[in-house]
Amino acid sequence: MLLFLLISFEGAIEGHLREVGLTFHLKDNVPSLIGENIEKSLEETFHPLGITDWNSLFWVTHPGGPAIIKRIEEVVGLNSDKLNATKHVLSEYGNMSSACVLFILDEMRRRSKEEGKTTTGEGLKWGVLFGFGPGLTMETIALHSANIYHGY
Repeated sequence: MLLFLLISFEGAIEGHLREVGLTFHLKDNVPSLIGENIEKSLEETFHPLGITDWNSLFWVTHPGGPAIIKRIEEVVGLNSDKLNATKHVLSEYGNMSSACVLFILDEMRRRSKEEGKTTTGEGLKWGVLFGFGPGLTMETIALHSANIYHGY
């Protein structure tokens, strides 16, 4: 299942191509804008699957920055460990724009295997990939994890 929820907040996140590369500027209210809209996005994506407990999902979240991560945790009521893979990637590599989610997926897969979990999604069946970008565009995708074979 895939849902793109486009919210028009022109200029909340702006990207510019410069000599040094692609740079982004986020307005101070971006964490609040995301917080005000994430519940609706999650509900529309997961209602068809009968999922309403956001802690029953594994989370792959574009980090954006510490204030955005904190706001998502607060609004959605996530357990403190739900965004560990996101926080790790942000601390190791910084905000790499869209590529962050690929690094987060890989980190989660690696950790799940090391910890003996049964799936690539921290042992859970369903997860959410949550991202956002210029303007302010929010994307929410339902993910289904793969089983891990441990060979024993």
